[in-house]
Order: sequence, then structure tokens, then C-alpha cells
Amino acid sequence: MKPTLLVLAAGLGTRYGGLKQIDPVGPYGQTLIDYSIYGAITAGFGRVVFVIRHYFEEAFREVVTRKFERFVEMDYVYQELDVCLDDFSLPTDREKPWGTGHAILVSRGAIDGPFAVVNADDYYGVDSLRAIAAFLTRDVAPDRYAMIGYILRNTLSEYGAVARGIAECDERMSLRKIVERKKIEKTPDGIRYLDTDGTVHALTGDEIVSINLWGFHPSLFAHLQTHFRRFLLQHGREKGSELYIPSVVDALVASGQAQVEVRKTRDEWFGVTYRADAPLATRCIHRLTSQGAYPKRLWR
Repeated sequence: MKPTLLVLAAGLGTRYGGLKQIDPVGPYGQTLIDYSIYGAITAGFGRVVFVIRHYFEEAFREVVTRKFERFVEMDYVYQELDVCLDDFSLPTDREKPWGTGHAILVSRGAIDGPFAVVNADDYYGVDSLRAIAAFLTRDVAPDRYAMIGYILRNTLSEYGAVARGIAECDERMSLRKIVERKKIEKTPDGIRYLDTDGTVHALTGDEIVSINLWGFHPSLFAHLQTHFRRFLLQHGREKGSELYIPSVVDALVASGQAQVEVRKTRDEWFGVTYRADAPLATRCIHRLTSQGAYPKRLWR
């Protein structure tokens, strides 16, 4: 059974200033999602599920997925604010989505086999997608997950802060701990992050981090449901609170409910967190195309 690729594309794009998921970066108007899907098909994925919002579905289908719908099986799920809440009442002032943990949870009815998770606005690299596909077709089990680990200094934007899951591994590259840090940025004095109370912490830049390229067994959904219910009870009335997938994984590792293999990658990363990131992403795609990593036209 070929694994499924789950693409998280429901972000509002507030920092970017628009629907960054559908902005072109390739020589023939391709988006970053095009390159993720092309790489996933090449790596052996057989199906793609997109997590989107109803309000931009028409534009998303027309600009993004119509091009490759005949190349791979596709489905759509919707990360709306009132999905998967059970008996928790939606706060009237809630506007922000509930985070990546919730984004994965809403896909539980559409996925019944091993799957990988990627962000729509990040470039992951062909080798990284192959590595996670290999895990999902050989090593995945109900309590065994995987994470592709990138080097922190290679995953930062020049134009503002980013969120990354900072990982601690043992000598066998099994995950010991992962903590989501939201305000990681470059400064003239080096790389740092700001804690929730505003405290500044220095980072070396050599840390292994997650940019949400995970390999999971469907067992994750039951864990996510439990953790999301707990999150809502504790933080659901906080206007900007979010459940991040690294936080769930960290809790599962700490409790012995899951083992996570970290596979380091040399693939380069770039993304479009901010609108100023787009020209760099375009240049990187054009360079990779000129080097033969991708054809100029992905879909014929």
C-alpha cells in the first residue's frame, strides 16, 4: 500500500499578506505545493489529502490542484474552527485556526494507512520525501513514527521570526524531546528565540529542527483526539492558543507511547513565511530546475 501525503494548506497567511499557498514560484507558474506533490509522486506516494478552508477552496482547486489531478488520487478535508470540538463550545471571538495538531486531526476520516505530513508553504527536497516514504513503506508501526530533521540555521527566514520544533536526540537518532519555539530569528548577535514571557534565549544554529515533515501511523489520530480535548479544556478560551504537533509528539515520547526516529537531511529548505521570502523561493526553484532536479514543466 502506497503511503498518503497530507498537505497542511489551511493557514490564513496573515504574516505573508495573502494566500501564500497559491502564489507562483516556478518557471511556469508552479507553486511550492507543485514541487511537494511532484517529489512525493516520484518518492512513491500514491495519494494526497489537502487540509484547506472552505472560503478559498475554489481558488485552490483552480490554481493549484487542477494541474496534477490526473497524476495522483486526491481528497480534501477542511480545517474549520468548529470541527472536532465534540461538546466544547466555540468561543465567539475565535478567528485563528487551532494549530497543526488540529489540522492533522481533521483528516482522520480521510486517512486509513501510513501517511506523511508537510506544510504547503515549505520546500522540503526530493531526498527528504524519499526518506520519509521509505520509512512509511518499511518501518512504520502503531507506536513508531519518524521525523525528518533539518539544521536550524538552514531553515530561517531573513525577514522575520519563524516557529520550529527543536529536537533532542540520543546517539541512535531516536527522539528524546522536541519543543516548539515560536519566535526564532536571526539578529546581528546571532540566532535567538523569545520565550512566552519575552525572555531571550541564544541558539547555536546547529540544532536539529522539525519543519513538519513527519511520518505517522493512523494510531496518531486517537492520540490527537485525546490531546486536543485536553488542550481545549486548558487553553480553548485563550484567543491565540494553538495545539502544535511537536507538542503532541513530545508528550507521546515522554510517556512511552511512541518512538520517533529522526532522519537527518542535507536537503535545502526554503519557504514563504513572509512575502519578502517569495523572490528567494523563486530563485531557488529556478536554480534547482537548471541543475536538473526538476523539469521546467512538471505536469504534461
